[in-house]
Amino acid sequence: MMQIALYRKYRPGSFKEVIGQEHIVSVLENEVRTGKISHAYLFSGSRGIGKTSIARIFAKSLGVRQDDIYEIDGASNRRIEDIRAIREAVHTLPYHGKYKVYIIDEVHMLTAEAFNALLKTLEEPPEHVIFILATTEPQKLPDTVISRCEHFAFRKPSHKLILGAVVEVAKSEGVKIDRGSVSLIATLADGSFRDALSTLQKVIHSSPDNTLSEGEVEK
Repeated sequence: MMQIALYRKYRPGSFKEVIGQEHIVSVLENEVRTGKISHAYLFSGSRGIGKTSIARIFAKSLGVRQDDIYEIDGASNRRIEDIRAIREAVHTLPYHGKYKVYIIDEVHMLTAEAFNALLKTLEEPPEHVIFILATTEPQKLPDTVISRCEHFAFRKPSHKLILGAVVEVAKSEGVKIDRGSVSLIATLADGSFRDALSTLQKVIHSSPDNTLSEGEVEK
């Protein structure tokens, strides 16, 4: 049986489980509580720090069910034809509830023509549609797109936060790991929770037992 990747298994499922982005969580929670929802959001920041995870959590906090959440990879759906298909689809009502949410990851990969098509939808979106754009390179987005979004800049988690996350996951997986090994994994991760857990999983799979040494991480 294929194992679930650790970064997916331990992906936060609620705002309470999010680490290191309190400045964003507090605002989004307040928007959910007050009902003051924007029609477009921009989540920017380095890789593996929870942008799409928080997008999903935000959507679910608004009562949006899974079949009304559409996740789109901007790298492989970057043409104007792809965005035109979205422009047509947004006009259909949600299957359930009040909203349907479009999460476009790595949105900076869209072509200039695709951005122009997206801009028209962002300018006059249907009331039942929320866009969440995620990117590691916000400087590549047109200013016209950025200006129509509520922009949240995600912070790169500290070494200490990643240390804690690795320790907790290792404990949950029944693995013993010393401080030096955890510190090395956190250093290799370079501010990415996803990379830290991917490295931890590789070391677990390569280890002959459930005790991980610093030498095994180095190897």
